[in-house]
Amino acid sequence: MFLITLTGNSLLILLILVDPLLHTPMYFFLWQLSFIDILFTLAIVPKLLTDYLLHRTSISVAGCGTQIFLGLALGGTECILLGLMSYDRYVAICKPLHYPVLMNWLLCKQMVISSWTTGAFNALIHTVYTMRFPFCGAGEIHHFYCEIPGVLRLSCEDTMTYETGVLVSTTILLLIPFSIILASYTFILVTVIQMTSSEGRKKAFSTCSSHLTVVSLYYGAIIFMYMRPISSHTPGQDKVVSIFYTIITPMLNPMIYSLRNKDVMEAMGKVLWKYSLTPKI
Repeated sequence: MFLITLTGNSLLILLILVDPLLHTPMYFFLWQLSFIDILFTLAIVPKLLTDYLLHRTSISVAGCGTQIFLGLALGGTECILLGLMSYDRYVAICKPLHYPVLMNWLLCKQMVISSWTTGAFNALIHTVYTMRFPFCGAGEIHHFYCEIPGVLRLSCEDTMTYETGVLVSTTILLLIPFSIILASYTFILVTVIQMTSSEGRKKAFSTCSSHLTVVSLYYGAIIFMYMRPISSHTPGQDKVVSIFYTIITPMLNPMIYSLRNKDVMEAMGKVLWKYSLTPKI
């Protein structure tokens, strides 16, 4: 799964960068999403595999804090990016004539920079607050990587107030992009229903279905994990749910977007055809 994730996302980024037909805002957001998935996987899985193969179960305090920061920063950025991608689809389908103006390259770059900045800032605050708590006991985290719910269970102090803060900030971080997604697809659905062309309706549904599939997988797991009181979590639940957005979703994303996307498949065909025609030395 680790190799499939790296290969699939790297190939998708390569196709988007080398094919001029994919140099559009939609695919610009998509390669950013694939880049996040690669970093997310590299932040967690290599350590997990190394510990498993070498029979080690320890992590330094600095290493634990780094995993918390990267997990929150990349996860928060992906949440916002998925919201921006739904807005891009809304403009493309509902306001096609205004698309070049409303989704110009300067705005797209500002959107992406804002996503990364917001995700990193939110992660920095929570990492500092989480790691400042004194930890006692056996120091055993019942998880396969350092995540806030698992780490807070080791605290010697009452963390209830901070847990409330985590719940509130996560709700805000999820609610804003989720509201954008909900509003965008409501308008898209109305527009698609009103289309007279069956071919246009089919293309719109095909374009949006991939994004909705990814949103459902990612948001479902994140909401279940972070929008409940930490006291109600169990180690078994946390591990299973975390697998979805740290390992499974990054692996499935390139498959969902490539296999269900005609443009990406054509770009892959052109690259393979070009490679097959290259003279062998």
